[in-house]
Amino acid sequence: MPRNPTRAVRIGSIAIGNGNPIAVQSMCSTKTADVEATVAQANALAAAGAGVVRIAVDNHREAQALAAIREKTNANLSVDLQENYRLANELAPWVDKIRYNPGHLYHHEPDRPWQDKVRFLVEIATRHDIALRVGVNCGSVDPALRDKFSPNDSIGPMLASALEHCRLLDWLGFFRYCVSLKDSDPAKVVEVNRRFAAQRPDVPLHLGVTEAGMPPEGIAKTRVAFHELLGSGIGDTLRVSLTLPSARKHEEVLAGREILEDLAAGRLASAADVGPKRLNIISCPSCSRVENDAFVELAQQVRDVARDWADYPITIAVMGCRVNGPGETDDADLGLWCGPNCVNLKRGSRRVGAFRYDEILPRLREELAALVRETGLRLNPPTRETGR
Repeated sequence: MPRNPTRAVRIGSIAIGNGNPIAVQSMCSTKTADVEATVAQANALAAAGAGVVRIAVDNHREAQALAAIREKTNANLSVDLQENYRLANELAPWVDKIRYNPGHLYHHEPDRPWQDKVRFLVEIATRHDIALRVGVNCGSVDPALRDKFSPNDSIGPMLASALEHCRLLDWLGFFRYCVSLKDSDPAKVVEVNRRFAAQRPDVPLHLGVTEAGMPPEGIAKTRVAFHELLGSGIGDTLRVSLTLPSARKHEEVLAGREILEDLAAGRLASAADVGPKRLNIISCPSCSRVENDAFVELAQQVRDVARDWADYPITIAVMGCRVNGPGETDDADLGLWCGPNCVNLKRGSRRVGAFRYDEILPRLREELAALVRETGLRLNPPTRETGR
């Protein structure tokens, strides 16, 4: 297969780009402060074939746990930073890569320019000889940048964010980085990554369909995007982001490897394999940020409740935490994001209310019926799978 001529970026014991094997990644769903559980899962993911294992760190306690985690695993560790970019200083000695989200840099020290924050991360990465990933997500682009584009253009802000961060990193003389541009829509993932690769063919790309959902649907959506991109030489590392209980987290790795095997054997998927637009359940991959362990079960229950609307072009988003929940449910017809004791329900960007976990499913059913009734959504032709 032809591959884009990206430069090599070392991440611990592996390298991505420059013709190196495409690395499969996954992310721990254990609480990072639980050292034993996190080590066990990191080792299980590595044993399944994960070239890189990502761990979320949101506070000082979790950052301090990384030293003990590092002692007990040989997995190549990537740490996921969200709002508090300064935690990089505490965790850098124990990891091989830091992933930061440009859209979240403004949360912490909002009066400080984002360029200064990136410069801080570059200094840390250089000092500790580790890589960076610029991780751009559709639901968390910096509002100052998003306002420069049409409200209907979700790709433009993502692409502009990635390119401006690349320019700054290059200007700072730091080239040990890769980029990811993720959306829950496979078609948008293909489009934004193609546009980025056309402008920056030198930068290694991490591929992902964010919040792909539960298997098998989540795997099918991801396979379409990956085959189109990898088949045209775009992509150097990947993750299949699935909503799974912790004991099945290794299935993300297995799914990624199967997608690569299909591609190598010439078994290519295409957008036509997805079929006409029907019920689409978007749910984030289970990770340590999930605020209630009932999230994975709730996502499965939402899918069951919504089966009566399976042939309608409705999108329901189920998010597990406050980090991704508020923003990444905005584009869904109905969005749920979980707190410790209640589930927040939205219709589009409008908040409907907060409901206890034992109340949310009946209310969701009411909102689904109202959505179809009030918007006049039309039923798609029946499929062999639904039988309707």
